Amino acid sequence: AAHGARKMEDYGRFLALLASALLVGFVSVVLSLVWVFQYRGGLSWDGSSREFNWHPILIVMGFVFIQGIAIIVYRLPWTWKCSKLLMKFIHAGLNTIALILAIVAIVSAFDFHNASNSPNMYSLHSWIGLTVVILYCLQLFSGVAVFLLPFAPVRLRAALMPIHVYSGLTIFGTVIATALMGITEKLLFALPNFSYTQSPPEATLVNCLGVLLVIFGLIILWMASRPHWKRPPEENAKILSPVGATPEGTEAESTMTNSGNADKSDPRSTTEAARKENIKFDEAGQRSTM
Repeated sequence: AAHGARKMEDYGRFLALLASALLVGFVSVVLSLVWVFQYRGGLSWDGSSREFNWHPILIVMGFVFIQGIAIIVYRLPWTWKCSKLLMKFIHAGLNTIALILAIVAIVSAFDFHNASNSPNMYSLHSWIGLTVVILYCLQLFSGVAVFLLPFAPVRLRAALMPIHVYSGLTIFGTVIATALMGITEKLLFALPNFSYTQSPPEATLVNCLGVLLVIFGLIILWMASRPHWKRPPEENAKILSPVGATPEGTEAESTMTNSGNADKSDPRSTTEAARKENIKFDEAGQRSTM
């Protein structure tokens, strides 16, 4: 009974944090829109400063909010009955959307700088920002190649999963830091006569946006780092593969269980050994935040 109560309490805490993350993320997107339309002249795609305004909106919406949801999508308990393959597609799809929005945001910044004859890539914000986008591309490509496509050996997946998760969380945290640098830099350039020090309404609004981005990042990182909220291993650790393909993990088990005749004489023991080995590798992979 005590164990069940503890689990229910954890579930309630998870729902509270999830609702908080969604609320904070949504309000962050709204504040970025208010900033752009009320203080920065709105949006366009004509090389003017209004084209640059796409940059903060798309970064907050895609690279922060959508990426944050992609990180915790495995942890939603009502998706645990869904196949792991489906959740991998959702995880990869959300990250792909976030990457596309980030690329459009970068294009808008470069296009504005080129149209106004302003230099590119001179600030710390731009250095780290472009670097993190490149790393995000590599992270997404390697994740699809190793964890989504049914070609990588189970041993390789188990070995690379902690690295994949650590790099993903590191990129997410760096994105938050880069966004804070960017909105501060924009205020310093946009506000006349260094009036940032006088805390005008625009500066207060953007400072609140920065605080919300930090809160959103902390909630996501906390949810992603709690081991008791991770997706439980599938009972038989079966990962879907194309029709006619060798089920994932079979080759690894066959090379390790070189008992030969004993396995061939008892197909049930082979199946049971493969099942246990798959569970072991699945648990090794899921020892991370995924």
